[in-house]
Amino acid sequence: MTDFPIDRRRLIAGAAVATLFATAPARAQDKPMTPWQWTDANGLVKDLPKDKDPTTDDTKKFARCRYCGMVRAQFSHTRHLIHYEDDAVDATCSLHCAAIGLSLNMDKGPRAIWAGDGGADGELKPLVNVDKAFYVIDASKPGTMTRVSNIAYADKAKAEAAAKAEASAKAGAEVVDFNTALRKAYLVMADDTIMLRTRRGEMRKKASMPN
Repeated sequence: MTDFPIDRRRLIAGAAVATLFATAPARAQDKPMTPWQWTDANGLVKDLPKDKDPTTDDTKKFARCRYCGMVRAQFSHTRHLIHYEDDAVDATCSLHCAAIGLSLNMDKGPRAIWAGDGGADGELKPLVNVDKAFYVIDASKPGTMTRVSNIAYADKAKAEAAAKAEASAKAGAEVVDFNTALRKAYLVMADDTIMLRTRRGEMRKKASMPN
């Protein structure tokens, strides 16, 4: 990746860590460790599966999105797959959920990030490395887990054609790279979360399930 991820190991100097340990309150049950050592052992995503070849049969090996539970094969055109340097795999249904995973895994460096190619033929879309993908951000239609569609294309011409469709063009659809698409996903995260919580609450109530 170019300007992503943020590697806290490089941002925090050894002297600063030593100072932190020296000034932190002493507790018998605490062991001296860096923040990333603690998250590796206790964080919300410490149990990510490991796979050296995660893109092969990814929708079978990682059938559901880790964060929302949606079946990834049903959203193969928006699914994402994050392969970290330690071979940990975070498989999601969408850029929205991939953004959640990346923020929770701030101490893991992505080896590669993949997205479903929305411009490919077939029901199950192949994966494309996001460094080579062209995202169409289109407010004229809803996306997966978001009010604003964001679909990755391996073919730039197909992405540009999608953005120039009449309704999309009127809504100001644009073709951007992954980093820009990720930033936009974070910017609309609050509105998306409110919408999704409301929608799921209504679905649970309708199904007579406990909150």
